[in-house]
Amino acid sequence: MITWFLALPVIAAGFVAARLVLRRSDRRTALWWMVAADAVFLVAAAVVLTLALSGGSAQASTPTAQESGSGSSALIGAAIAVAGATIGAGIAVAYTGAAALAALSERPELFGRAMVIVGLAEGIAIYGLVVAVILIGKA
Repeated sequence: MITWFLALPVIAAGFVAARLVLRRSDRRTALWWMVAADAVFLVAAAVVLTLALSGGSAQASTPTAQESGSGSSALIGAAIAVAGATIGAGIAVAYTGAAALAALSERPELFGRAMVIVGLAEGIAIYGLVVAVILIGKA
């Protein structure tokens, strides 16, 4: 778990550096830099995944008072699930709502179909809540 927390700032710094390179160079140079950065990130992700998965053999054990990390990890996962789903749903509703209003201004009889599409976009947030409830239940 600690490997992931150590790798996140490095990955974020890499993305910021790649973004700066894209702004300051011409298209061909930026393309080569992005391909190189993607290759480095792919190798780094493989290394981090290997380190995270090679923690030893998995054995069932009874939880003790010292193992409070698994409960907090589940709560952090639930928070990330809700936040990601809510942000995704907001973006989806923004685009589908704008398109639905544009379609309704020309053809008002499309109201039912437009609301179904917007409702499907809102369903993303409900999926995030379901995942959060499952994770909190396991904590």
